[in-house]
Amino acid sequence: MKTAVFSTRSYDKALLTAANARAGHELTFLQDRLTASTASLAAGCEAVCVFVNDNVDAEVLTLLAAQGTRLVATRSTGYNQIDAAAAAGLGIEVVRVTNYSPYSVAEFAVGLLLAVNRKIARASARTRDGNFELDGLMGFDLHGKTVGVIGTGKIGTIFARIMLGFGCTVLGYDQYRNPAFEAMGGNYASTVDLVHDCDVISLHCPLTDQTRHIVNAESLARAKRGAILINTSRGALVDTEAAIAALKTGQLGGLAIDVYEQESNLFFQDLSSTIIEDDVIQRLVSSHNVIVTGHQAFFTQEAIGQIMQTTIESISAFESGAELVNRVPVG
Repeated sequence: MKTAVFSTRSYDKALLTAANARAGHELTFLQDRLTASTASLAAGCEAVCVFVNDNVDAEVLTLLAAQGTRLVATRSTGYNQIDAAAAAGLGIEVVRVTNYSPYSVAEFAVGLLLAVNRKIARASARTRDGNFELDGLMGFDLHGKTVGVIGTGKIGTIFARIMLGFGCTVLGYDQYRNPAFEAMGGNYASTVDLVHDCDVISLHCPLTDQTRHIVNAESLARAKRGAILINTSRGALVDTEAAIAALKTGQLGGLAIDVYEQESNLFFQDLSSTIIEDDVIQRLVSSHNVIVTGHQAFFTQEAIGQIMQTTIESISAFESGAELVNRVPVG
């Protein structure tokens, strides 16, 4: 099936081509993000394959539908970049990757926690300059601390298990209780109690109307002073301006994020030779107790391989009229 693959990087092309070896779909790889101005590049393609920072809103979907597109496949679990209701109204199916290595994101979240708590990035930068002083590098033992996990699905539960291995007490919050989380020693709490009691808070929930800015000025004011916040899920779960204000007062002791509210014009690009106009991200990266990475938590060989394989399987299922097991729910 003829498919336009947007936001392509070298690894996307290599691994998606490998996954497609037997299926034989006609893939057109495009470096451009999908937007209203680039939708014409998919003319004549029955399917488009997109990523997290592509814009698949009602306007774009209308343009795609007029060109013959009948399937949108996103190379991600999250699909908040896609107007699924608009797609359904236009007769366009939407599929995602419901399962890939959850360990990739959970392990990366642990890495971010260790890095921001123990000042690893700052220490590394110092030693490169010949400075082996320890002042300003003190962290705290994770053993014996209380860690809050907002979102106890597969990734959040794996993160919680690792934290339990460190000797932490783990509190969780989720709209739906996960028996596996409780069975291994996690305890559920309200968001109010979780934020108040935890030394570390890690976000692992999807972005919905209910979870948007779940971390905000009010919740940060209730947090334990000096707590560390980790976000490897969705940027808009955190009110970034509120987080910066809490960092300035010391209410928030550290912040490590792999996602950012306004990342679509920044991430997955080399902007090192340009002037970045986003003052918020500039303030974040200039803070010594903040670590920002460019949406790489999912980026392991195992995870990317599974993402590409699932994407090709979904395209093949659509072409053959088989059940779309990874269909995005509408409503």
